[in-house]
Amino acid sequence: MQQDMTQHMMVTPKLALTALITAIAMACAMVTSTAYALDLTVTPGQKATAEQVAQSGVPLSELAADAPDEYTVKRGDTLWAISGLFLKSPWRWPELWGMNLQDIKNPHRIYPGQKLYLEKKDGRATLRTSPPSASDAAPDTVRVSPRTRFESLADSAVPTLKSNLIEPFLSEPMVVDKDELSTAPRIVATQEGRVLLTRGDRAYARGQGGKPLIDTGGKQQVFRVFHNATALKDPVSGEILGYEAEYAGRALLAQSEATLSTTDKDGKTSAEIVPATIDIISAKEEMQVGDRLVPEPERQLLSYVPRAPSGKVDGRIVSVYGNAVINAGQNQVVAINLGSKHGIESGHVLAILKAGARMVDKTDPAWPNIKLPDERNGLLMVFRTFEKVSYALILDIRDGVRIGDRLVSPR
Repeated sequence: MQQDMTQHMMVTPKLALTALITAIAMACAMVTSTAYALDLTVTPGQKATAEQVAQSGVPLSELAADAPDEYTVKRGDTLWAISGLFLKSPWRWPELWGMNLQDIKNPHRIYPGQKLYLEKKDGRATLRTSPPSASDAAPDTVRVSPRTRFESLADSAVPTLKSNLIEPFLSEPMVVDKDELSTAPRIVATQEGRVLLTRGDRAYARGQGGKPLIDTGGKQQVFRVFHNATALKDPVSGEILGYEAEYAGRALLAQSEATLSTTDKDGKTSAEIVPATIDIISAKEEMQVGDRLVPEPERQLLSYVPRAPSGKVDGRIVSVYGNAVINAGQNQVVAINLGSKHGIESGHVLAILKAGARMVDKTDPAWPNIKLPDERNGLLMVFRTFEKVSYALILDIRDGVRIGDRLVSPR
């Protein structure tokens, strides 16, 4: 929309910039909600890190060897890529944000067209959104008669990562425990004996474990439909960490399950179960009798500011999502044996270690067995957590990632 300002004002460039930033902040408040909305807030820990760094800057030793003196943010950039331009460790984004804390209050509010300037002084580095010399110049008074045009910038904000890499996995992967699996309602019949179901079809389902599938009232009940779940086993201990449900689609509960009493001609009363009626409202794959239902989870707010975990981490890669292979490549999603129980959060970056080879030292007459050190093979970032399991995106690798590879803090 367009707003006319009819009165002339005597302002300094600093005041004009403040007014512009205020207008941008107002526009940024108009954010459209999604099923899995991004959390554009800043956690207390991230803010504390930024405030600490903002006081003195970052040591020059932490800068990337080819860090540019200035950089203009472009469409298609990500916070991960930008931080990698300036810092040796991209997961230290909160510190990069801290380098320009006075200018940028929230790292999620960086937009194409903004310029970032790197200032090096007394062995430290700071990042600004204006040239270092600009603050030293005497402000000139200018007369403006603005006609302000402003629009929402929420959709053009620079994301942490390419959203298309993880969006499909925000709603698809589902990890359930043994009890949830045994009591999950099942599809028991279809209309006209259809073998396969897709969007627009109607089917019938029953609750399990003595729990009928009943409409609880209020808002509509939506379920995820999944095929038989696969056990996720810890590659070291063999413990079953949960069951990964293979997502097939979504269904809406149209009518509750019921019990119908009937009386025959001899006066005998019997009960018949009337299954619940469900309508398939979306389908990734065709569904069939025997598939199970899990209630659609509540909307989540997700924060993807890359950062290293605060404590020691020792984990393993459990599986490659959606593939029956043991190797994973860049931009693939893997399940790991660490979850909320272990303090893992969305945004945590972990280093992937490749096990050192075992071999014989042929330079020693005794030919002893030796094992080479584990070497870093790449990085991954957690984007969704369950109690004992998390899903993570492989950000970069040097060699193939295998099930069983170790995960540690990148520091």
